[in-house]
Amino acid sequence: MRFETRSLAGRLVWSLSILLAVFWMIAVGLSIHVMRAEFDEVFDSALQETTERLAPLVVDDYFRRDAGSMPNRVGALTPGTTDEYLTYQVRDAAGRVLMHSHNVGKEPYPAPLTPGFWSGDDRRIFTIATISDTLFIQVADSLAHRREATLESALTLLLPILLLLPLGMFATRWIVVRATSPVSALREAISARDGNNLEPIDLNGLPTEIATIPGSVNTLLARLKHAIQAERDLAANSAHELRTPLAGALAQMELLSQQVTEPQDRSRSERVLEALRRLSAMLEKLLQLSRAEAGIGFASTPVDLVALVKLLVESFRRSRPAVTIIMEPSPGLSELMRAVDPDAFAIAFNNLLENAAHYGTDGQPITVAVTTDGRITVTNAVSAPLAPDLNVYRTRFKRGQTSKPGSGLGLAIVDKLMAQMNGTMTLRSAALQTGHTGFECELSFPGTG
Repeated sequence: MRFETRSLAGRLVWSLSILLAVFWMIAVGLSIHVMRAEFDEVFDSALQETTERLAPLVVDDYFRRDAGSMPNRVGALTPGTTDEYLTYQVRDAAGRVLMHSHNVGKEPYPAPLTPGFWSGDDRRIFTIATISDTLFIQVADSLAHRREATLESALTLLLPILLLLPLGMFATRWIVVRATSPVSALREAISARDGNNLEPIDLNGLPTEIATIPGSVNTLLARLKHAIQAERDLAANSAHELRTPLAGALAQMELLSQQVTEPQDRSRSERVLEALRRLSAMLEKLLQLSRAEAGIGFASTPVDLVALVKLLVESFRRSRPAVTIIMEPSPGLSELMRAVDPDAFAIAFNNLLENAAHYGTDGQPITVAVTTDGRITVTNAVSAPLAPDLNVYRTRFKRGQTSKPGSGLGLAIVDKLMAQMNGTMTLRSAALQTGHTGFECELSFPGTG
């Protein structure tokens, strides 16, 4: 039986089971202590009664025997038929053994010739005096017999725990799991809430101890949803509203730059144009990020990623003729059907191509590989050293060691969209055949569309 001890149910089961076993052992120990005292009383009473009843018979038998053949040994009537735990000896006042039972030797007992009970290492002896304290009859009981009886009684109490403890653990687990099922349901409902799922938790019939938790969580989710939506709307609306005036300013600045004649004025106008272009690119990335945050990647209709990749590569080539892109599909791969949103995939793939073209080594081609198991890899050579942990590039506004301008949002947008499309993005470095260090970004879409 295996339990998850970190869970509430597992801890309760193990704690209750250990507590049950400890209490059972304490109860058995106390029972053994009481039984041993009671057994001693019963055995002592039987030993005393046996001695008192045996005394007149042994004395009579002693006087009927020949006194010259002492010590006399009394033979058994039915030897070997039963276990005989009691033995006896008849001794005179000097301690000599005059007569003894067949199952004991002629060596005198170590007990003194004093009426009453005496205990040794292996015997419990009761002594009685007869004929004016001239004859002493001693009957001995084996202490091993008493210990055996106590041990058997203890085992009788201990053995049931070997069966009852596992059954008790199963019963305890069943009760605990049923009692904590509302807690598990609430935990699963809360863990399912994230940036893409902020719906209220609807759980009825919860115990009083946790009944107020869903209400508090729902209030927090509502406030969080409102705050996130306000943030998304602000970013999207701001970027959208700024596109038109920024485009106008950019156009006017381009015309103004063509009209100035002074070298100093032309240099300043070029710097202003570059700043406006960077601001325009930043606004475009913010719009893409707001769309990614809105969850546009979820789709149920399969699309052919091979055809979509070819279309996007051709479009990128036409917009940037100086960039060389090499397509390397797997042999025999004609289509790759996956349930993704085409717009979301286009945003993610174009960001990879733009990232490769912008930060790649000039004059080196960009390689796009597509495999039959749903992996699309974009590889480019880099001159600047890469970070030891490439996953830092997933973070917003995190850029490598380069002087080239950029927003630092491209890979963060791709990572967000891939999570929505049930895919993964893997970043790694590789040694290229040209001798350059390569930066690979792999988009993996497992399963079939």
